[in-house]
Amino acid sequence: MVEHKEIDDVSGVETTGHEWDGIKELNSPMPRWWLGILYASIVWSIGYWIVYPAIPLVDSYTTGLFGYSSRAEVASEMDSVREAQAGHIAELRSASLEQIRTNPDLLEFALAGGRSAFNVNCSQCHGSGAQGFSGYPNLNDDEWLWGGTLDEIQYTIAHGARNEMDDDAHLSDMPAFLTDEILSREEIADTTQYVLQLSGGEYDAGAALQGAAIYDEQCAACHAEDGAGDNELGAPALNNAIWLYGGSAKAIAETISNSRSGVMPAWGGILDDVTVKQLAIYVHSLGGGQ
Repeated sequence: MVEHKEIDDVSGVETTGHEWDGIKELNSPMPRWWLGILYASIVWSIGYWIVYPAIPLVDSYTTGLFGYSSRAEVASEMDSVREAQAGHIAELRSASLEQIRTNPDLLEFALAGGRSAFNVNCSQCHGSGAQGFSGYPNLNDDEWLWGGTLDEIQYTIAHGARNEMDDDAHLSDMPAFLTDEILSREEIADTTQYVLQLSGGEYDAGAALQGAAIYDEQCAACHAEDGAGDNELGAPALNNAIWLYGGSAKAIAETISNSRSGVMPAWGGILDDVTVKQLAIYVHSLGGGQ
């Protein structure tokens, strides 16, 4: 029995027999150019599967006839980059920080490497722009806990602060005046007002007058009588508006009461000496280096 094929009156094309709300579907053939692309893609995929790595196995993969590996290509490119950098790296290793700073070619190379190393290792704490966060110093200003010269910055990066990685790490401990029962809450409140006075903030004059005597007795030995701080002790300046943990009365009182003990890794035990030099040069260049 011959099946009857319905032909559309308008287009003259055979229908599929499907109909929705009076609309019939035409059984139009696919364009030849489309079929050509489809078949070419199939042939190309088979060729790609044979020539290049394609199929994952239990603990490996099919390597293909060419044995191509993108990882091997990247490794080869990295070897070429290292070979090209070898001369500058050797110069950096033997040069002093001051020699690097005054040599335009070495300085450019060191800044580029330092910027890259900073983004990978330091930006998580200090920010991508080195602007810092609460508890993590801003590296763009001219306030330095441990000094901002090239050598001092290099030392800080290499040895860190208050860590258990390096015996030469910076170490300073501020007493927790309330926790250690050195001062009462009232005395801490008065000292807070005096510190606000030193920093140029709004303060209670009567309380600050009481706090001045406490400051001279308990704080001036480290922070200096005028609040200028001491880089050798890692004691921050208190006579400006730059604060590591906040400059509000509440934040200052919290610091006096319970102390702060920020930790910085000893990058000298993690990074090579050339990278540490590059970081020192880069951080010094940010605008606050002494």
